[in-house]
Amino acid sequence: MKALSTILLLILSNSFMTMAWYGHLKFSEWKWFEKAGLFSIILISWGIAFFEYCFQVPANRIGIKENGGPFSLIQLKVLQEVITLIVFMSFTVVFFKHESFKWNHIVGFVLLVLAVFFIFKKW
Repeated sequence: MKALSTILLLILSNSFMTMAWYGHLKFSEWKWFEKAGLFSIILISWGIAFFEYCFQVPANRIGIKENGGPFSLIQLKVLQEVITLIVFMSFTVVFFKHESFKWNHIVGFVLLVLAVFFIFKKW
């Protein structure tokens, strides 16, 4: 249950992170943001990123072995990175339709999944 909770919280966290980091690139398409200056966009992104931390911190605290969770620190980090890529790729497909994934992107993603396999493998 702690593994699933950790993963779900990381997915939520990364959804907010992706919106904070890249969502502002779409703000100019919304009428009420078209005149916002850079400082305003930074403040809005910080506000969105606050919610990232509201999910990230509990995910790491629940998930780490030292607190009774199933993951080592290294496993948590690799898991978070792969979740970040999955969320980012989904976000890109939905919101940035002009972007396309090429073969080298897929190969890189497969290599990252292999990294997860090796990090979690019990030798």
